Amino acid sequence: MARTCSIADALEVIGERWTLLALREVLLGCRRFDQIVQQTGASRDILATRLRKLVDAGLLERRQYEQHPPRYEYHPTEAAKSLHTVLLTLMEWGDRHINPGPPPTVWEHSCGEVLHAQVVCDHCRQPVELGESRAVRLGGQPVER
Repeated sequence: MARTCSIADALEVIGERWTLLALREVLLGCRRFDQIVQQTGASRDILATRLRKLVDAGLLERRQYEQHPPRYEYHPTEAAKSLHTVLLTLMEWGDRHINPGPPPTVWEHSCGEVLHAQVVCDHCRQPVELGESRAVRLGGQPVER
């Protein structure tokens, strides 16, 4: 029997290349369909399907900006905005393990320094490393491996 897991459930919504790239563009401020097509390289039919799925899942909102002909922009919801850190950590991983040489894009934090995304414990503010956490059920029962 497969493990019940929020990762698997999340991947049902966002676990596809064009979906994540569309989210990246909307979070970067590209709101219009043609802009998103241009920046992602996705075909129009694939992108239309992915954007519709993101709207249906509550990650994006369609807002009409022109009436004749009707045209829409895509705006991120709070659910999409909370994926910003996921995309940053995925980019950090790609910079380290996939793209040799200097990263294709560098993000600068508001403090002025180059941003290197990492996951930290909300309680002690220490970086989370493999082996320093364990899966538990509500109530503290360990999840069997």
